[in-house]
Amino acid sequence: MNLDTNNHSVYMLNYHLILVVKYRREVITSTISERLEEIFEYISPRYKITLEEWHHDQDHIHVLFRAQPHSEISKFLNAYKSASSRLIKKEFPQIRKNLWKEFFWSKSYCLLTTGGAPIEIVRQYIESQGQKVR
Repeated sequence: MNLDTNNHSVYMLNYHLILVVKYRREVITSTISERLEEIFEYISPRYKITLEEWHHDQDHIHVLFRAQPHSEISKFLNAYKSASSRLIKKEFPQIRKNLWKEFFWSKSYCLLTTGGAPIEIVRQYIESQGQKVR
């Protein structure tokens, strides 16, 4: 088991985040997903968050990340959703026609701790997102 440490604690805080495009509009392409991931990696160090795994479907993303006990996750999510929405609409203006009233992300999100399942199971699940079942 790979535990994190700081001066006073040992911890392993893994989270599975699901963010959905407003009204589940199918606007996330591989290029847009890569840019969303870059924005995540740019903002996350300020909140002591580390990206572990990223995958997308056309209307949502799945993210596996690690945090520290003092990470302000809700503030990070608000900062990420705001910055990524603004930058994606600016850099990919063609998606505006598919969005409702300029909103990119749904107001809600799903954030799960991953202690209930082995991390490799969660990783495999995230990697399988967007693949057609045959």
